[in-house]
Amino acid sequence: MSQEEVMDIKAFLDYLLLEKNYSKHTILAYHMDLEMFQEFLKEYHDSEPISKVGYSEIRQWIVELVNSGVTNRTINRKVSSLSTYYKFLQKTQSIEDNPLKKHKALKVGKKVQLPFSEDELKQVLENSIEVNDFESSRDHLIVELFYATGIRRIELVNIKMSDIDFSNKQLKVLGKRNKERYIPLIDSLVVSIKQYLDYRNHLPVIEDNEVLFLTKKGFKIYEMLVYRIINKYFSKASSKAKCSPHVLRHSFATHLLNEGADLNAVKELLGHTSLAATQIYTHNSIAELKKVYAKSHPRNQR
Repeated sequence: MSQEEVMDIKAFLDYLLLEKNYSKHTILAYHMDLEMFQEFLKEYHDSEPISKVGYSEIRQWIVELVNSGVTNRTINRKVSSLSTYYKFLQKTQSIEDNPLKKHKALKVGKKVQLPFSEDELKQVLENSIEVNDFESSRDHLIVELFYATGIRRIELVNIKMSDIDFSNKQLKVLGKRNKERYIPLIDSLVVSIKQYLDYRNHLPVIEDNEVLFLTKKGFKIYEMLVYRIINKYFSKASSKAKCSPHVLRHSFATHLLNEGADLNAVKELLGHTSLAATQIYTHNSIAELKKVYAKSHPRNQR
């Protein structure tokens, strides 16, 4: 790889961070996708620079990924990373045309994620977690906060003490691309937060005082620990193969829609930029509507 290409990629990653406000996790994924394509070019095209290849080489890479068993969804993400890089090179006038401008994404089947049932959530919140110390109060609050607000895992990890507004009963959340939104806090959640804070204040040492959720050693909680907490409790209460924070986010949205919440309101609560992203949660609410319709319509009762 030439020094020029190294500089182009570094400039691209800086652009994603400083101008597009992408998260470090997302930028790392882009970098890995570009490195994977570079490895392919090194093996099959004598290390030809990314900026010099045409669509035929990219298509060959896509075929190689398919033959390697990579899912269409993952391939589309990798190709999207590559296309974003080419658009950046166009922006900096390093190339004239994007070789992927006419590319069509591979077909991906709709991925339906079933939410936890209300009974499963009740089982975890009321029976599975006995709150009697710092860790149990923290775990209970994490579960309740996910279900009561629908926030993302990284958003929960990054909540600061100053983000909680008890007087207005609302929580400030920093979402994707550093976009802020405010989510109302229901009364039971306020009680759980105050209960957790009481245990938190009695920790022997607090190293990261500005953040809400801590480990028992007083450090900022991390994403994998949050995943393990959710999986620990819900794998016992649910038969679902996947018990993750995202399923709780899905449950939040689905249960709101089942109860008649406005789709636009749910969109704002979730921090989505478009309704299309929110509509994936409507399949369960439609199923619920069908049940109500079948029971209620006069013609169906004959």
